[in-house]
Amino acid sequence: MNQDVLVVGAGIGGLTAASLLSKHGMSVTLLEASSELGGCAGKFTRHKFVFPVGATLGMGLEENGILERVFRYLEKPFPLEPLETVMEMIHPEATFLFLRDRNRHVEQLIFAFPQYKKQIQSFYSEVFSTASIIRTLMGPLPVLPPSTAKEWTFLIGSLRPRHIKLLPFYNQTLEQRLERHGLARLTLFRQMIDGLLMDSMQTDSKNAMYLLSALALDIYHEGAYYVPGGLYRFAELMGQSLTENGGTLKKRRTLVNLQHADGKWMATDHRGTQYKAAHVVLNVPIHQLPKILPANSLEQLKKPLRDGLSTPTWTTLALYIAVDSSKLNTPLPLFRQIATEAGAGLAEGAHFFMSASRPGDLLRAPLGIQTVTISTHSQVHHWDTQEKYESTREAVADRILHSIEKVVPNFKEAIIHFETGAPKAWERFAGRPNGYVGGFPQTLDNALFNAISHRSGLPGLYVCGDHIFPGGGTIGVATSGIHAARSITGERLIL
Repeated sequence: MNQDVLVVGAGIGGLTAASLLSKHGMSVTLLEASSELGGCAGKFTRHKFVFPVGATLGMGLEENGILERVFRYLEKPFPLEPLETVMEMIHPEATFLFLRDRNRHVEQLIFAFPQYKKQIQSFYSEVFSTASIIRTLMGPLPVLPPSTAKEWTFLIGSLRPRHIKLLPFYNQTLEQRLERHGLARLTLFRQMIDGLLMDSMQTDSKNAMYLLSALALDIYHEGAYYVPGGLYRFAELMGQSLTENGGTLKKRRTLVNLQHADGKWMATDHRGTQYKAAHVVLNVPIHQLPKILPANSLEQLKKPLRDGLSTPTWTTLALYIAVDSSKLNTPLPLFRQIATEAGAGLAEGAHFFMSASRPGDLLRAPLGIQTVTISTHSQVHHWDTQEKYESTREAVADRILHSIEKVVPNFKEAIIHFETGAPKAWERFAGRPNGYVGGFPQTLDNALFNAISHRSGLPGLYVCGDHIFPGGGTIGVATSGIHAARSITGERLIL
């Protein structure tokens, strides 16, 4: 089968690239190993219940947000009202609300820490100002790290005098800025910040790059959304656009071999079907590449990508629960972060993110039922033997349920369906080797000019997804897909 572009992996990154390229008029084939679209933003069904694979909320749908621009280009508008209260953040000593309104958000934190009023005001003034400058680059969306003369030219052309203000912060961590504003030793405040960063940047304030931290702390204020059904609806719309514009979508097709010869890429799936294409976009975890590419091709990959092949990331334990809301005092809130005890850390169930379906969302569950997806970070060494695997799964799940029960009386009694998604499940159903999810922590060593480019180093081969600049989350992976599509077409596509 001959086509202009072969895209492998129907996560949001691959779907973004495939749908944009198809809309642009190219011949595109998309292969997906699963029967579902969306990857870590996909879904699965149990009985009458639909569970989002990951505990995530909708982002990038505000006016001129990354996904809003993608759907506008595809002529698939996705209008939703942003959440005024984004999430609850529950800590043993206090509960905070993340409020969309920036002023109200800061006022709430000052109310909690009145003796630190000036420090909190100055910190958030700097964060919001820094983020507003960074967001001006999300319009042109230059590639980092730039690899070609055209990418360097576009980056330089995107810069304005105001961007000079970012330079003093470039090599700083968020911890350094907290120190500067006298907040580094305000433990509860810092734990709240760390929880937000862990879910968005895969690291805490000690190690997180400040520039990206400022954007991560601010972007919820731009717009966070409850998506009826779940984020899989993004994937379905992109898949629909792909096929409407003449593209081919093949599910349950696993790529087993990819080779370059005579200026073309030849791919073979597990059924023995072969595909020939001038360009290939791999939206697969980079840890899969040694199984796909021959040794001589692996040696030609760019060094950051090659180094990343053997670099572990976080894994996760997810819980998938359906509850009878009538047995609860009040319905579950849509989004919640819970820290189990002060100073207990940010992994192994000590901190977790919990997303619940909106009551009455019939795309998720029958009336009176809420489906819940919960995820916590975990280190891979806790799962490397069968004995440790089973004990870790039981211990972490129990820790999470016990913590929820403290906040939601009768929660366990209300459960009518329960199952876990441990690392092997992520490996089997989402193609994540060792259950690695979320991409690399956005530290000074991994971010911006030190990130992995969408250009693999091999001619006509591009990579996208949560390991690639700018990183994880639906906004990040969509951006890497945009960069791949732009590099193939030579056009900006979305504006």
